[in-house]
Amino acid sequence: MNDWLVFAEVYRLWYSLPLIVTVSLVYAATRHEDLGPILKHATRTIVWILAFMVIVFVILYVLSERL
Repeated sequence: MNDWLVFAEVYRLWYSLPLIVTVSLVYAATRHEDLGPILKHATRTIVWILAFMVIVFVILYVLSERL
């Protein structure tokens, strides 16, 4: 039954995607002026943030399974 509660709350993660994209674009735009470098930098930042979130999720999931 606990698994159903986790799946019921997954929809909240979709709110993070527009926030990540917006933050990445604004951060890249403060570093560059041309559109090409802005998009490249924003893409790298999006990947970096998502990878960090996945790593933290896996660590927390492994730790919670040991409790």
